[in-house]
Amino acid sequence: MAEPFLGTWKLVSSENFEDYMKELGVDFAARNIAGLVKLTVSISVDGKTMTIRTESSFQNAKISFKLEEEFDETTADNRKVKSTVTLENGSMIQVQKWMGKETTIKRKIVGEKMVVECEMNNVVSTRIYEKV
Repeated sequence: MAEPFLGTWKLVSSENFEDYMKELGVDFAARNIAGLVKLTVSISVDGKTMTIRTESSFQNAKISFKLEEEFDETTADNRKVKSTVTLENGSMIQVQKWMGKETTIKRKIVGEKMVVECEMNNVVSTRIYEKV
């Protein structure tokens, strides 16, 4: 079920990402930089372990995990979170929890694009990626 997500994706559009980062608590300078960078996301699987690698001219990040198993993650904005990734109804849903807070990152394939919805406290950012 993860197959449609596998491969390398480049960010082509982003809506409301600054407001989402503000809701996460990301500081002004980091929000400005993050809003300018063009991301490439690579998703791969090896056995039962999935890896999501995010690369940009500003910063690179990588997480490896098993579906439905909680893992420790340090996010690109340096939050220490507990993450869980599940596959539900064709969507890859990642929930990050830290200090009593929670955000959801929902990835889904729509046509030839990967649509990523980031949500926290009813603030939603939609980011669209195309396969490289």
